[in-house]
Amino acid sequence: MIKVHPGESRFKVDTGWLVSRPSFQFGAYSDPGNSGFGVLRVFNDDFVAPGKGFGAHPHSDMEIVSIILKGEIRHEDNLGNIEITKAGEVQRISAGSGVIHAEYNPSGTEELNFLQMWFMPRERGTTPSYETSRYDPSKLINALHPVVTPTGAEDAASIQQDMTIYLGRLEAGRELEFRQEPGRRIYLFAIEGELTANGVRLGERDSARIAEVSELKLAAPGGPAFVLLIDLP
Repeated sequence: MIKVHPGESRFKVDTGWLVSRPSFQFGAYSDPGNSGFGVLRVFNDDFVAPGKGFGAHPHSDMEIVSIILKGEIRHEDNLGNIEITKAGEVQRISAGSGVIHAEYNPSGTEELNFLQMWFMPRERGTTPSYETSRYDPSKLINALHPVVTPTGAEDAASIQQDMTIYLGRLEAGRELEFRQEPGRRIYLFAIEGELTANGVRLGERDSARIAEVSELKLAAPGGPAFVLLIDLP
């Protein structure tokens, strides 16, 4: 089953400095019938104005992944981490038993765009941790490259859950195949361009929730496409 959710149909938050489109209920968007997909609980497409951001706030028992698409984000937390993550990099926070952090756009001129995802952890109450990683953009060309995995790697962040996040850039007319074991799920998000998933069309910023599909064929028939795929339990 492939269920497409058009990007423009998502709830929109616009505070003046923040424009956000959550895929699942979050903050002001309340929809108990749309509270997650497998262990995925939050998928927000956020645009943050220069010099603005989120003040200190707590999290616990959640795996938080931010993929920076444009600009940069400054992170500070009570664990002593202070770091700027840039476009092409990935930030992961394991909130575990509890962490307090703040994040904002440190640029005075450039808008920040990032995808923030929250996942239920494999185990509750673990020691909080933080890391960033940078992937090689060339590895994304006509391939699905893992940028977050359960074990981590030199160019992939680790996560405390049985899941993997892939990024891929398809050139016009190219196809990719993805296979997974029965009983698992796929969350698909078209970052740029248009693509098809087993012939089902996704426009730019559309998402798809996929279940009971062991073999998925992605194609970019009309032009280049940038895609995010999450393999979920």
